[in-house]
Amino acid sequence: MINLESFIRNIPDFPKPGIQFKDITPLLISPFAFREVISQMTKPFRSQGIDKVLGIEARGFLFASPIAMELGAGIVPVRKPGKLPFETISHTYTLEYGTDTIEMHKDAVSPGDKVLIVDDLLATGGTVEAACKLVESAGGVVTGISFLVELAFLNGRTKIDGYPVHALIQF
Repeated sequence: MINLESFIRNIPDFPKPGIQFKDITPLLISPFAFREVISQMTKPFRSQGIDKVLGIEARGFLFASPIAMELGAGIVPVRKPGKLPFETISHTYTLEYGTDTIEMHKDAVSPGDKVLIVDDLLATGGTVEAACKLVESAGGVVTGISFLVELAFLNGRTKIDGYPVHALIQF
């Protein structure tokens, strides 16, 4: 078993003083570690009949794409406003100081689709909670949520309580 945590580097004071940024670049450049991450992030959901894998901009795309291939599912990109070319649906959510919005194509998730949401990091949970609401507003079912890293001290799981959550590494 590979120690995946050893492939995540701490960058102190980035992007601002007091933040310990979790840099996943060393993991991404190791084919062995990246392959192991994809396998482990996919494993709990292999028998769930996933129809779509939703990746949250931008690092979520890196994980969602190979996971979708592993599951034989479609991939749904969720992006910031104005980045998708077709008609979209959106969800606006509250941040500590202000609001943010995410969008997906209105035809990306069909009623009844089983959707796995994937991102690299669970921090405060606001973005992934908004992604869950987008899926549900389109009639999809959030079957699970898979993260590479969870910053457990930020209590992001409280915003997505009730959904099956899988995180490989917790800090």
